[in-house]
Amino acid sequence: MNAPVSSTRTLDLYDKLRDDLLSGRLKPGQKLQMRFLMDAYQAGQTPLREALNRLTAEGLVEAREQRGFLVAPVSRSELRELTMTRCWVEALALRKAMEAATPAWEEELVVAHHRLSRTPRSLNPDEFEDNPDWERLHRIFHRSLIGQCGSTSLIGFCDQLADRLYRYRRLSIRRAFPGRKVADEHQAIVTAVLDRDIEHAVALLMRHYQQTADVILEDRSL
Repeated sequence: MNAPVSSTRTLDLYDKLRDDLLSGRLKPGQKLQMRFLMDAYQAGQTPLREALNRLTAEGLVEAREQRGFLVAPVSRSELRELTMTRCWVEALALRKAMEAATPAWEEELVVAHHRLSRTPRSLNPDEFEDNPDWERLHRIFHRSLIGQCGSTSLIGFCDQLADRLYRYRRLSIRRAFPGRKVADEHQAIVTAVLDRDIEHAVALLMRHYQQTADVILEDRSL
């Protein structure tokens, strides 16, 4: 049975709005006026509200009483909290994945890392120009790291945290490029995982996430 048209339209709007929120096309703190959204997304008010309510539940949009919706602002305190939470939950997920390691999982991780390492971070080696392929493969790599943890709910929560932190990563990329050797960090994590050194692998992953946060926290303009 086909999904109702209204549900399909809401899901389509949700996907488009979510992409624009994560990419920064909709700016942190921007008021989401319904008339603007209806024109920009060629959509009716009802499916837009449904999509915005879903994004509010995910923390990407805020609903203000009597004031409508706005893009969730960014803040140093939220960055610290999200980073701390991601470290907690992904430490657990990586431990569980390594405890349940199989040759097939290790092979999947090696392939994901190889594809990422062969893809340039920037389309321009001299000045940062975002490479969408790298971002896609980067997400696959990090999901592969915890993919053997045995909990789809835990993986889903990690994905939500990664999405919310992606907005902050977008703020930090140009500041960190090209000095930060992210590829070396990824290689070290994979090596520790394949060596079955759980404590070292977890410590490296936590340091990887904290370094991303530190790049942003050192910028006093946030």
